[in-house]
Amino acid sequence: MRNTWLAIICLIAGGALSVTQAQMNEAATMEQGRELTALFYAGELATVWQRFDHRMQGALGSQQNLAAFRTKVDQELGQEKEIIRESAGQQQGYNVYVRLSKFDKINAPIVVQWAMTETGQVAGFQIQPQPEISDAFEDYRTQTSLRLPFDGPWYVFWGGRQVEQNYHVTNKAQRYAYDLLVYRSGRSFRGGGTANEDYYCWGKDILAPAAGTVVTAEDGVDDNVPGEMNPEQILGNHVIIDHGNGEFSLLAHLQKGSVAVNAGDSLASGQKLGRCGNSGNSSEPHLHYHLQNAAEFGQGHGLPAPFNGYRADGQHVDRGEPVKGQTIEAVPAE
Repeated sequence: MRNTWLAIICLIAGGALSVTQAQMNEAATMEQGRELTALFYAGELATVWQRFDHRMQGALGSQQNLAAFRTKVDQELGQEKEIIRESAGQQQGYNVYVRLSKFDKINAPIVVQWAMTETGQVAGFQIQPQPEISDAFEDYRTQTSLRLPFDGPWYVFWGGRQVEQNYHVTNKAQRYAYDLLVYRSGRSFRGGGTANEDYYCWGKDILAPAAGTVVTAEDGVDDNVPGEMNPEQILGNHVIIDHGNGEFSLLAHLQKGSVAVNAGDSLASGQKLGRCGNSGNSSEPHLHYHLQNAAEFGQGHGLPAPFNGYRADGQHVDRGEPVKGQTIEAVPAE
């Protein structure tokens, strides 16, 4: 089974959507994902085919090929017998529905994923065994005492150790990463969301999660227009901090001109690093944070990043790893 990748996927990074188009209520994304999954299982493939955008149709070639894939799913996986978990969110400018299920012909959990445009057209679809995400660091005891890298309430858009909570987990260098933004009344922006200033997290102070020495401080990358991305400079403006003991914090997508530290600076926990921005491979203002065991991005492994002394959905947490869907806030020191 490991040698048979039951997947059809065509996640197109080009042709970015505007945020007013791309932003969807998570409940609506969930509803669309459930509908498409039910249609696929029921064999209503003509309807599913019509929902594919032209790139997906081109990648598949024909409705007959979709039917052959449906037959293969039935033969190798059987029937879905239990839904373990579901989630909805946004990734690479598309609305993404992820479902983890059990089937009656295979013991491994199966991931069903749809990527959709704002009109409900399908830009990506895959069914495959849950990726292997365990590694030598899953039981690692983080030595650095981390605080949340901001004050006030923020929302965990991606976070957790399961693939349906956090798409980063399949990347060893970012396995325990978080994407964080600010929600108000279920939205990350006011008005049309066409300008960075519309976003509630835009310009908010980003703080050092622990004491350390700055390894890298980048401040010259332009912020994106919401809905556009810069894959050539993935991190955008960012700071990497050496906390000692082989643990390094990476904070990315900061606002151009806001980075207030330089390589070699010694930092105190909670010291201002810069402001939340929308630079790099980012479709809207947010903060990407992860801990790693190397001084360079993409090198080494991601490490668990538990924070100390915060509230999650109003409940005090002494030490923990926030997960997708939680609203988290640092507890002021007494």
